[in-house]
Amino acid sequence: MTSLFTDKSLQPTQADLEKALGKNYINWEELFYFTLNTFPESTFGWHYSGQKFGWSFRISDKKRVLLYLLPRDRFFKAAFVFGDRAVEEITSSNVAELIKLELINAKKYAEGRGIRIEVKDISLIEDLKKLIVIKIKN
Repeated sequence: MTSLFTDKSLQPTQADLEKALGKNYINWEELFYFTLNTFPESTFGWHYSGQKFGWSFRISDKKRVLLYLLPRDRFFKAAFVFGDRAVEEITSSNVAELIKLELINAKKYAEGRGIRIEVKDISLIEDLKKLIVIKIKN
């Protein structure tokens, strides 16, 4: 499933995002502001990855993306790429087992293991915050 926003000439607005996510917009904002508060030096913005993937939102430090937020219809995905140290820390943490399994089963690339976690309610928000902290630290 691709982004809801696929037109390169129309960068999504806050109103577009609120309408698309509905009640899950509050969860998007929760992760966005948590990341900014945890790492105030971060930069952020929309990025167009082509017609196949559409627009995504990225929060970055100077060298890498800390968190990808991928809008869908009434939900979004939070995506991360973790290096070996972060993977080790996550697998020995108390985050949800489904997140650990997703990470362990993710294909390993030079830049790390990538995972995408669907956010349809608040159930994984605290775990996602833990992943953000681990990503910033590693």
